[in-house]
Amino acid sequence: MDATESAQEAQAATERDGEEGQSLAAQRDRLTEGLRVYGADYNEFGRRFATTLDVHVTDAGALVQILFAEERGAPLSPARLSERITLSSGATTALLNRLEKAGHIVRTREHQDRRIVTLRGSQDVHEKADAFFGPLGERIDTLMARYPAEQLRRFEAFLHDMHTTMNGYLAELGTEAGTD
Repeated sequence: MDATESAQEAQAATERDGEEGQSLAAQRDRLTEGLRVYGADYNEFGRRFATTLDVHVTDAGALVQILFAEERGAPLSPARLSERITLSSGATTALLNRLEKAGHIVRTREHQDRRIVTLRGSQDVHEKADAFFGPLGERIDTLMARYPAEQLRRFEAFLHDMHTTMNGYLAELGTEAGTD
């Protein structure tokens, strides 16, 4: 199902429910199912990117975190990467060793404090990531151009609120997991 069919299906569901009779629970179910499907699709892209690079999916996920942080102008240190991918420092070091050995990353000391290591993607992996994710980015840009800016702002706010809610619950679970 492409984005147009998906949008048409959502519109048809909204019309079926009608504005007055629309059940909040039914709408919540459709939205959470849509987010679950998006998450599964996102994971599949990560798996296929890993296959493209001939690395484990965990390594590819870490590499994507490194590249995205670098793209935003805030490159990661090994400690920050470890937090983002929820691996121990030892497991993160082993992962970074594999990525460095494969030529996908470089560790630099560009901070004033020379003890701080900065992670950067290699030129080769940047090119591979652009080739892999670029066409998807173009399709998403085309899709988003069909929606008014206000609707996108509201969706952005919704996603932010969902992220905050989920992270809050994860924090509670983390605290609860440590108690008997």
